[in-house]
Amino acid sequence: MTLTHQYPPLVLASASPRRLDLLAQAGLIPSGVDPCDIDETALKAETPRLAALRLATEKARVGAGRNPGAFVLAADTVVAVGRRLLGKPESEAEAARMLGLLSGRGHRVFTAVAAVSPDGRVASRLSETRLKFKRLSEMDMTMLLACGEWRGVAGGYRIQGRAGACVISLIGSYTGVVGLPLYETMGLLAGLGYHPS
Repeated sequence: MTLTHQYPPLVLASASPRRLDLLAQAGLIPSGVDPCDIDETALKAETPRLAALRLATEKARVGAGRNPGAFVLAADTVVAVGRRLLGKPESEAEAARMLGLLSGRGHRVFTAVAAVSPDGRVASRLSETRLKFKRLSEMDMTMLLACGEWRGVAGGYRIQGRAGACVISLIGSYTGVVGLPLYETMGLLAGLGYHPS
C-alpha cells in the first residue's frame, strides 16, 4: 500500500465509507485505508463495552503490524439490548428479528476507537449512546428491510438512513452511532501526538 499526504501518515484500519466521511468532516484525510478483518465474535461473558474496546484495539494492532511508522486508527461498534449484543445481521430474517427487538424500547450503542502510534503506544476510548426507537409498524419494518440499509451494520440499522426517522431520543454521540465518535477520536489522536500536516 502506498502512503501519501502526511508524515507520519494516518491509516484507517476500516473499510467503512461512513468512517472515512466522518474523518473528512473533522478535516482528516487518511493517507491510506487498510481494513483489518478479525473474528468479531464476543467472548463468553464479555460485556458490550469490553467487546467494543477489545475489537477496536485488535484491529488497530493488526493494522499497525502491517503499516509500521504510521498512526493506525480503528473502530468497532456494538449494539446492545441489555447484555445482549446485536452484531451485523447475515440475512433479512435476522435483521427483522433485531429490529423487532429494538422496536419500542431503548438500547445502547457502544463505539470504541483505538489507535497505535508509530512508536507502538496504544490508546483507546469508548463512546456510549442511549437511543430509543418508536414502536415499529409493519410498514416501518417493511421499509427498513426493503431499503437494504441493514446490511453490514451492527443492530441492522443506519441512523443516518431511513432508521433515523424511527429514533425518538438519543443521548450521547450521534457520530458514535454512525460509526466513529469524532470527539473521542480527535482527543485520542491528539493524545498520541498526531497532528495533521
